[in-house]
Amino acid sequence: QVQLVESGGGLVQPGGSLRLSCAASESISSIYIMGWYRQAPGKQRELVADISSGGRTNYADSVKGRFTISRDNAKNTVYVQMNSLKPEDTAVYYCNVRRIGFNAQSGYWGQGTQVTVSS
Repeated sequence: QVQLVESGGGLVQPGGSLRLSCAASESISSIYIMGWYRQAPGKQRELVADISSGGRTNYADSVKGRFTISRDNAKNTVYVQMNSLKPEDTAVYYCNVRRIGFNAQSGYWGQGTQVTVSS
């Protein structure tokens, strides 16, 4: 079973930046998509961004142009650089790893890291 550990969350002012990291406990092959999801209180979990081993990316419209996802295959790690943060970005952010052709819910999840954007 793959274990995923997120880090980098915290409290930041509007307009600020954070970088989240997610490290996998073992090698992640090219057949897996790595991504970030978030869940705010009272709302459903939603895609933030995901990325293939080859670097193909997918972003939610709400974060496009502000967030950048990246992946280091050698380190089995996925990152998301979050710039120009807004209060609406406040949520628990979860790392996800899934096989190509499988939905995120059937994959592996990290424990979540809190991101709070507030003045």
